[in-house]
Amino acid sequence: MHILATDHSQQILQQVRQEIAKCRLVETLSQQQAGGHKSVVQQLTHRQQLSRLEKILSVLHPADVARVMESLSPEERKFVWDAELSTRGGIILLELSDSVTKQIIQATEKDTLRQLLKQLDVDEIGYLAELLPQSVLHDRLQELTSEDKDWLTQTLQYGSGSVGAMMDQDMILIRQDELIEQVLKKLRQYKDLPPQSDKLFVIDRRGFLTGVLHWHSLVVNEPEQRVSDVMSQDYVSFHPEDSAAHAARAFERYNLVSSPIVNSRGRPIGRLTVDEVIDFVRDDISEDALNSVGLQGEEDLFASVWNSARNRWSWLLLSLLTAFAASRVIGLFEETITHFVALAALMPIVAAIGGNTGNQTTTLVIRGLALSQINDGNQSQLISKEMKLSVLNGLVWGSAVGLFAYIFYANFTLSLVIAASMIITLLIAAILGLAIPLTLQSLKRDPALGSGVLVTALTDSMGFFIFLGLATLFL
Repeated sequence: MHILATDHSQQILQQVRQEIAKCRLVETLSQQQAGGHKSVVQQLTHRQQLSRLEKILSVLHPADVARVMESLSPEERKFVWDAELSTRGGIILLELSDSVTKQIIQATEKDTLRQLLKQLDVDEIGYLAELLPQSVLHDRLQELTSEDKDWLTQTLQYGSGSVGAMMDQDMILIRQDELIEQVLKKLRQYKDLPPQSDKLFVIDRRGFLTGVLHWHSLVVNEPEQRVSDVMSQDYVSFHPEDSAAHAARAFERYNLVSSPIVNSRGRPIGRLTVDEVIDFVRDDISEDALNSVGLQGEEDLFASVWNSARNRWSWLLLSLLTAFAASRVIGLFEETITHFVALAALMPIVAAIGGNTGNQTTTLVIRGLALSQINDGNQSQLISKEMKLSVLNGLVWGSAVGLFAYIFYANFTLSLVIAASMIITLLIAAILGLAIPLTLQSLKRDPALGSGVLVTALTDSMGFFIFLGLATLFL
């Protein structure tokens, strides 16, 4: 199985597209054939073409097949999905983005989905649970063992942003009173060890977590030594209700590969691994990037025009309203602009610098909130620093723009007006850049939700008002 490099992935994608084009052509020709065996010929032809496509894809890792599918249109994806459905369909679903997974699930018959879920273990079913039809999920639950059913039911109770929703049950528990030799013997009985098993979880006779045993401690110590003598009590554990973002920061800070998850009594109920944390971080970054420009949730690049339009309408409407507001601000000073045409040329400079300053501040605040670097104790210090920085930037760049205006228009008053406008606009931009994400955070909303759109729109309106207002007063 090959792991795709970027260049090679483009070659594979091109091969897949060529094969899909052949499939379409052959199917079109077979449909034109007459005779009583027309449907049989079509089925055989379709299977033959899918077989060739499956051969191309068979050398790829499921994650790379998912990436190929996300680079295709919905019509082309169907060919890849049909080719991989019976063998690796369930695993590929796990690797697809949520938006594409939804589209694939909606286009797949329920009986087929029931068969797909049999390719997955109980943890993997939990990851797809929110996207599956409830009837399909219910039917699969009835087929599970009582232990797996209880596990899946329990994990589904936790929110999507919690540690409990990300944990798996593939953990190895050992007793602290066991000998190293006994532990090694137990490990040899496993056909495969759980992935990302960098440590074993140690419990006492009552089942409470007392420490962890790292692999190097297991290897370098004598077989006659007890686990309690060589285990480490310096470990990081989580509760299932803990925030996934908090866990991600802990994994980054302490270079964790896996960590135990314990219940309120201190008994291990699962574990969290670095691969799940990486998936969470990747999805969180993607969501923040989309939210910052007003896109609601993840959007499939090749989604239908109607679905994409609905996803963008609400914030486009807000942008339109703020643009109307900015245009009315300019309209209030129409007479001033008529007398001083130079104002029209200088207005975009004030708005552009103000919007850029506001977005810089917003980005830093969102990052600080995500990393838990901003709290009630240091907010005032941050606000003070950003205010001083905006005044300094206003003086430096306002003076530069003022000099530029004087050189081109030989009007000293105009130079002072635009310099003063820059200072005030940058100060307001910094205030907005701080206030919007901090307010969203206090309201328990995503701080990135439309922050860029709001900051840019409000800064533009205020920049125009300040610049034209000062021009009216002094020019």
